[in-house]
Formats: sequence, structure tokens, C-alpha cells
Amino acid sequence: MTQKNDHINQLAQELNLTPAHVAGAVALIDEGNTIPFIARYRKEATGSMDDQVLRTLGERLEYLRGLDTRKEEVTRSITEQNAMTPELEKSLAEAKTLAEVEDLYRPYKPKRKTRASIARARGLQPLADDILKQDPAFDPQTAAQQYLGEEVPDAVAALAGAQDILAETISDDARCRAELRRFYRAFGMVRSVKAKEEDSVYAQYYDYAEPMSKIPGHRVLALDRGEREGFLKVSIQVESERAAAITAQLFVHRKGGASAQIVEAAALDAYKRLIHPSLETELRGELSDKAAEGAIQVFGENLRQLLMQPPIRGKVVMGLDPGYRMGCKVAVVDATGRVLDTNVVYPVPEFKRVDQAKSIIKRMIRQNGVELLAIGNGTAGRETEQFAADVIRELSQSDGLHLQYMVVSEAGASVYSASKLAAEEFPQFDVNLRSAVSIARRLQDPLSELVKIDPKAVGVGQYQHDMPQKRLNETLDGVVEDCVNSVGVDLNTASAPLLRRVAGITATVAKNIVARRETEGAFASRAELKKVKGLGPKAYEQCAGFLRLPGAKNKLDETAVHPESYAAARTLLEECGYQAADIGTPALNNLEKRVAQLGATKLCAEIGIGEPTLNDIVSELRKPGRDVRDSLPKPLLRSDVMQLEDLKEGMELSGTVRNVIDFGAFVDIGVHQDGLVHISQITDRYIKHPREVLKVGDVVRVKVISVDAKKKRIGLSMKGIPQK
Repeated sequence: MTQKNDHINQLAQELNLTPAHVAGAVALIDEGNTIPFIARYRKEATGSMDDQVLRTLGERLEYLRGLDTRKEEVTRSITEQNAMTPELEKSLAEAKTLAEVEDLYRPYKPKRKTRASIARARGLQPLADDILKQDPAFDPQTAAQQYLGEEVPDAVAALAGAQDILAETISDDARCRAELRRFYRAFGMVRSVKAKEEDSVYAQYYDYAEPMSKIPGHRVLALDRGEREGFLKVSIQVESERAAAITAQLFVHRKGGASAQIVEAAALDAYKRLIHPSLETELRGELSDKAAEGAIQVFGENLRQLLMQPPIRGKVVMGLDPGYRMGCKVAVVDATGRVLDTNVVYPVPEFKRVDQAKSIIKRMIRQNGVELLAIGNGTAGRETEQFAADVIRELSQSDGLHLQYMVVSEAGASVYSASKLAAEEFPQFDVNLRSAVSIARRLQDPLSELVKIDPKAVGVGQYQHDMPQKRLNETLDGVVEDCVNSVGVDLNTASAPLLRRVAGITATVAKNIVARRETEGAFASRAELKKVKGLGPKAYEQCAGFLRLPGAKNKLDETAVHPESYAAARTLLEECGYQAADIGTPALNNLEKRVAQLGATKLCAEIGIGEPTLNDIVSELRKPGRDVRDSLPKPLLRSDVMQLEDLKEGMELSGTVRNVIDFGAFVDIGVHQDGLVHISQITDRYIKHPREVLKVGDVVRVKVISVDAKKKRIGLSMKGIPQK
């Protein structure tokens, strides 16, 4: 119990939370509840922690418990060696990190064959111990004579072996390693030089150095990749004389006589041969892990913003998947995402079929009542965008139609179109046409479409292939899960991939829900979920509140009110003078005011719920099944296109943020190439990271500050430009 309380108090302190709420969250996690369920329906127990805080808490809890397990393993191993002391036991108990535990364990850890182990096997440990005492009266040369034998022919060999033992002892000393670790972190330099005479994207790092304490994560990842690809040699450098002096100071006695000289030589050897290589590997790993974690967090946040882009509802959309040799694939989908029409056209001028392509596209637009065009940003995207703008202009002149288009990131579309899922969804279409459907649907509902794709393939990260894949997948899956559950899912229309992301629903259960829907017809109530094969009571508890049934007989099934709170919701309505038929109607416009008049605290006591739950119920009764994305700014739609050549320095434009990375943000300004707003150009005030100001999907005003037509690079600035 003491250990558990220690964890709770530590987590409360680290995350600035109350111990009671941390204890509540830990208990709920240990009971097997999902993070979205805890965040939405157990606010009283957690103090209304959001899903991100809960995930951070869960990760730290796992680390602390892993630390406890390792402490127990180390304690057991040292005890079995009869080497445990009260001081060591105390140090292990007080260790706060795995690195501290491993430092303490290092002298007792079974080692491979080393110079020191060979010397010990030759019986030289007592000589090393006597030398380490550094008694001025002790003569190492004379003492060494006692240890001569077949494997130790002379005093020189004996003293060399003793020095090897001392070097390893010094290297294994936890205090020494801690001191040097602090020194390296404060004064260490990350240094890179070229590994071969060859030009590359890493040329800027062919003679490069930066303090460990200041190097940003994206540069660490770039150096790591350059080293893996054989272009760079990377090291950590410090003032070796100063580092060796720190090592010696800890072990050498000023009046230790001849022994002190041997200990000093051992300290120097320990530092150069053992400690520096070990610390360099450890600290480079630490830098890489920190950089990877930062990149994963940026990726996760970008993914969150991409998934939460506002849907464009009620529109017939034409999806255009650009291409050269295979042509531009076209798919028209209705307001529900159902495919109405498909085709392949060749809008690129070099194929001399532009007029034919225009004729086909215009006919498809007229016949299907197309209102918006979604254009993929891949190969031939620029030409296709220009073609679409020409078609829009011509239809405006000839038919009075006012169409708009949006360039959609097609990252992952090819992955989806070639997947088993896409084959099951569209068996009648080839791979290319499936991609066009996906592009069209992304405009209609980004979340529903993008959940079908591996999160790593959606194109909003940096160095994602260099990340620890398990950690990356955990983070991104958590983001997808949180987004899906915050929006809610229509039980009668959701695909299996979307249902699988609902709290408590496995891939198998998701398929079973769809199968039951297909055989038994639409679900009439949430309660019918209990009849789905494989969906037990716990799974029902976790998922029910996130699954909506628009038009259900029981209006509460349309809302995010959990079935466990239906009785409370009905009682609330009665106490306030309303009835179930009023749910979602103007009749409840004054519900908050009525609750305030009766007293929230009093109502909670009478109904048997907490105030956070009461507030959530009130909100849902007024606007059942509201979509949190509807309150976000709408995406920027265009009707004409610009060329890179049209850009001039000083020009102000509107654009959409496509990606946010450590050193800036890429913004789509209606040219085929995204422009870069460097972190120094985002705002007049100092910021540590672009995400403090920008997120994926933001519509921003920017000024063109540089155009490099040859390299196709556009420099942008937001400084001094009023943002809406």
C-alpha cells in the first residue's frame, strides 16, 4: 500500500493533480477501463482529466511500476551474491530512475570476460584492494612480489592486473558515473564529420558541432539518420582532461604515496577506455529517445488536428486522383459517400486529350449535381489543379455554376486502395478508382475516411520511419481512438474500421456489429448491442455512450448520455418541468437557467450524480449528438489556381497549414508547392515550438518573403499580419 501511495503522490506532484483524483484514475485504469470512457464518464473520480492527461498518467504509472520491478530484481540478485549492505539497500530504495538503479547494480552485474575479470581470476583482487586504500607506507612494488606465478611472471604484470581491476571498479562506481553524466549534459558537444567524400542532403553536418544541452530534437534525428546511411560519423565530445580530472578527484588521495599514482593511472584508463564510450552510447541513446518522443508527440498532435478537420456535409463531391500514364482517376460520391459515377480522363496537356477530359468532367458534374471537387496532391497534381480551375471557370460562364475545389493530401490513399479493406468495400473497382473515392470522402468526413489508413501513412509527421515503432503505434492509435470517441459514431452507418476505434470494441466485434446490421437490419436501440456476438457487459459499458442512433425511438439513444445515466437524465427533465419529447428542441433552451434556479448541488444530491455528469447531461439534452468539429473553422476552398511564377515577394495570401514540425510549418497557399513558415517567422514573440501557435488545418494569412523557382521553395512569414 505504501508503494502504491508513493506512486500516487509522485504522479500528483509531477502532473500537478490532486492525489485523490490520481488515485481514482489509477483505480479505473487498473479495472481495465478505456481512456476515452474514463475521460468522458468518470469525471467525478478523476477531477475531469482529459484523455491526454490520462494517457500521460498511465504511461508514467507503467514506468514507475517497471522501476519497482527492476529494483526488486536487482535487490534479489545482489542479496543472492551476499553483497547487500544497508547503504546500498537505501540507495536502491531511493532511486528515481532506471539509470540510477542500473548504476548501482553495475558492480554486481554478471560480466563477460574482461581484463579485470582475468586479473581477478589470477588472484590479484587483494592487491588491488590494498592499493586503493592508498596508505603512504604501503609499497606496491614489494607487495606485488607476493602474487607472482605462472600467469603473473613479474611485478609489472601484477600491478598492471591490479590497475585493470581498479579501472573497472572506478568505472562501475555509481557516484562517479553520476558526476560525469552531469558534466557531459552540461558541457558535452554533439559533433559530426563526413564519413565519405560524397555530396548529400547531410552536407551541412559534414563539420558540425552543437552543445548537447541545446541541440533540438529534429537535428538529433537528422544526425542519427545520416550516420545510419553512412554519410556521417557522430560523437559526443567533452574536455577529456577535465573529465579525467573529475574521475581522479573522486578516488585519488593527495597523500597516498606510490599507490595514489597507480590509482590515478587507473582512473585515467577507466575514463578513456570504459566510462567515456559507455556514457557516449548512453547519452546519445538518451538524446535519440528524447528526440523520438518529441517527434512522436508532434506527429500525434498533427494527426489529431488532421482527423478533427470539420466535415463538409451534404455535398456531392468529385474526387480527382491525378496521374500521368494511367490518367486521372475520377469518382463522384453523394452526400453519404455512396459512389455515383467513375471515369478516367487525361487532363495533362502532353497527352493532347484535354478537351475530351473537359467534356467528360463537365458531363459528370452536370449529371450528378457535383458541388465540390477534391484533388489529390500527388504526381500531376499541379496540372490537374489547373485543369479543374479551368473547368470551374468555364462552367461558371456557360452554366452559371459556382463550384469550388480543395487540394487534399492523398497521403495513404494508395495504401488504403491496395488494402484488403478497400477490396472488400469496393470489389468492383480497380485500385486506382478506389483511391479517387477515398480522396472525395476525405473532404466530406476526414475522420471516417482516414481511420481506414495506418496512421503512419497520413503524412503529418517527421522522421516517422526512424521512430520506435511500438511507441509510435501506441501514440497514434491512442490519438485516433480519442478523436473517434470525442466525435461519436453512428451505429447504423459506421464502417467496421471506424467502429473498431470505439472504446471497448475489438476488430472482431466491429465486424460482428456490421454483420448483424446486414442480417437483422438497423439497430433500433443501444440495448440491442448486447445481442452482438462477443460484446460482453464490460465492452457494452465502455462503448455504449460513444455510439449514437439518430432518429431512435428513445431520444437518449441519440445523445452522448451513457445508458447508465438514462434514469438520471429522465429525473432531471422531470425535476425541471420537461419531458423526453423536449430533447433536442427549443423547449430546452432555458434548461441551464432552470438547473441554476433549482440549484445544481441540490439536483445532484437528489438524482445521485456528480456535477460534471450533470453538466454533460444538460449539454447533451439541449444538443443531442452534436459534433465538436462543427465549431471549428471551415476548410479553405478555392476556385482558381496560382503558379509559382505568379508569386512575388511581399504578396499576402490565405493558406492552410498542412504540417507542423519542430522548425516551422508548411502552408498550402494554392500553389503546387507548400511554403515554409520558419519558426522565427510565425510570431513576433519567442516560441519554443510552432505548435504553440499553429495546428494542422488552420487557415492563416501569410506574406511571401522568398521564392526560389529553381529549388521550388517558398519562404513565408506571419509576422505583423493580422490573423482572423
